[in-house]
Amino acid sequence: MKPLRRTGDTMLRCYDCAVSNAKKEAVSLCIMCGKGLCMDHAKRVDLPIWEGGFPVPVKMLKKGLPRFLCDDCATIVIPGGSD
Repeated sequence: MKPLRRTGDTMLRCYDCAVSNAKKEAVSLCIMCGKGLCMDHAKRVDLPIWEGGFPVPVKMLKKGLPRFLCDDCATIVIPGGSD
């Protein structure tokens, strides 16, 4: 079986780690700004899913749609900050 990466290939790196001269591979992308994020910098957010017909959704489903955000974008999307 062939290795997934050839020698010399690089993976996408975490933007926030790269700013501080660290080298961590990204595991996700921020859905708002597109930054590469490592496990330490990715914030998981379950966005609500609404069910119902036009013009008004009837109810919110119990389980949200999982998405990842960076710290900067999480402060905008999550009420009360990115805690």
